[in-house]
Amino acid sequence: MPKIDIAAIPLDTRTGYPDPFHNAVVGRERKRLGNAAGLTQFGVNLTRLKPGAASAQRHWHAEEDELIYLLEGEAVLCEDGAETVLRPGDCAAWKAGVANGHCLVNRGTQDVVFLEVGTRCRRERVDYPDIDMRFERDETGAHYLHKSGEPYA
Repeated sequence: MPKIDIAAIPLDTRTGYPDPFHNAVVGRERKRLGNAAGLTQFGVNLTRLKPGAASAQRHWHAEEDELIYLLEGEAVLCEDGAETVLRPGDCAAWKAGVANGHCLVNRGTQDVVFLEVGTRCRRERVDYPDIDMRFERDETGAHYLHKSGEPYA
């Protein structure tokens, strides 16, 4: 297995979220380690959250498992009905199909760094319980939609 040159991987700050939902993740930076290694069955990201940034809108996946492992800083894990402080060495995971909306938020003054690991499915549905948005990926592509199914303009 070749060593991955993490320093050479570009920072990814993009989000496909429609306006105004992308504002929550301003300050999120990812290095897509799985992509750099050519992995196809699961993704791995080295993610940094600047103070005030969230990892995502609170969401849950219908088809893909997720796991995070905190490396630096202190993050607040926001889930359905609960918040939990995570510190270096803490881990959290979500099984596909379990309707427990979640995200990490950096409410501190230092950066938060964590690994994200998740399966890669050709077909996926992601629900965002707090906002009028859902995500779908299938053979026609990837789409952010209103909960009604209408596409964002």
